Amino acid sequence: MSRLQVVSGKGGTGKTTVAAALALALATEGKRTLLVEVEGRQGIAQLFETEALPYEERKIAVAPGGGEVYALAIDPELALLDYLQMFYKLGSAGRALKKLGAIDFATTIAPGLRDVLLTGKACEAVRRKERSGRFVYDYVVMDAPPTGRITRFLNVNDEVAGLAKIGPIHNQAQAVMRVLKSPETAVHLVTLLEEMPVQETADGIAELRSARLPVGRIIVNMVRPEVLDAADLELVRTVPRSSVARSLSSAGLGGARRGGHAERLVDPLLTQAEEYAERYALEHEQRAVLAELGLPLHELPLFAEGMDLAGLYALARELREQGVS
Repeated sequence: MSRLQVVSGKGGTGKTTVAAALALALATEGKRTLLVEVEGRQGIAQLFETEALPYEERKIAVAPGGGEVYALAIDPELALLDYLQMFYKLGSAGRALKKLGAIDFATTIAPGLRDVLLTGKACEAVRRKERSGRFVYDYVVMDAPPTGRITRFLNVNDEVAGLAKIGPIHNQAQAVMRVLKSPETAVHLVTLLEEMPVQETADGIAELRSARLPVGRIIVNMVRPEVLDAADLELVRTVPRSSVARSLSSAGLGGARRGGHAERLVDPLLTQAEEYAERYALEHEQRAVLAELGLPLHELPLFAEGMDLAGLYALARELREQGVS
């Protein structure tokens, strides 16, 4: 299992929820996981029902078996200050630059610098060791930008390394790319069984492969339960309306006479069945498209009443049962 798990997906697919559940799953049985947020949305704090995350690694959950989940919301400005202190020993001069607005200016206009800082901080956590030589974190899970931006986000260090031929910036970019393009990293794509998210997933996988970035798994999120199978749908399509009305009447839902309560229920029920049949066909088509991409495929259930902390732990169990962690 790769130690850096990057989770991306089209907006609205629940990638942050999947990243959080994956962090919990990986922390099970005494492991320690760091869950990293790079978009500044504080989505992780909301999922774990805790206060907004600061720019520091903070324990936010205990996994089954005693494992721990830490979280970090990376701030590009503070990450640049860390970088300047690490490589140039600026100290108070760096803090003065921040007060003057130079740090914010640099992270806003410098091409790729923001992404270099974000990926660099995550990769530093992957490589960090205790004095004993043991890794501080068994796994680092990154809640990454959406699928349409993920390849450029992860590959920007390669571009920077090509521009800066020598010095700390070049060395830092090279070190980050050694992690991102190695078996230590896996990029997972979260999708829904809908045409647009599936197409964006296919495009994202093609771009990642073209950039020689390691693609991990496809995780289909918010899958609705299968109420009727193909045989049931065929029966619905061919059954006479009168038979449906008699069945409703037998179930105590009104008389079978013309115009009775059972008769009035037939059209709405058949309309619902037709809508379900359309969705069933679409979802099976999209499953076939995803299967052709040649990656491990996993499905997570829809929580109709919304996601809470208990649901997050349930998703983590589901991931473990499916062998994702």
